[in-house]
Amino acid sequence: MKTVYKTRGTCARKITICAEEGIIKEVRFSGGCEGNLNGISQLVRGMKVKEVVEKLEGTSCGMKKTSCPDQLAKALKELYGSH
Repeated sequence: MKTVYKTRGTCARKITICAEEGIIKEVRFSGGCEGNLNGISQLVRGMKVKEVVEKLEGTSCGMKKTSCPDQLAKALKELYGSH
């Protein structure tokens, strides 16, 4: 099942996520730095939701308190809980 998360405070506007049984199947960012975000999407594919949250949560971008990876962690927590 695909779900969409609207980001806050980043160049990417939204993240589309598909996870099944606590495993990430697909992540797509809309907006933002395409190369970096495609890389993140490929790296997290097949990982457990919990592991991605642990690795990415709290990542900042320059002077911002959040980032696209941090927003992905927030989305996973909100949409899938602590699988």
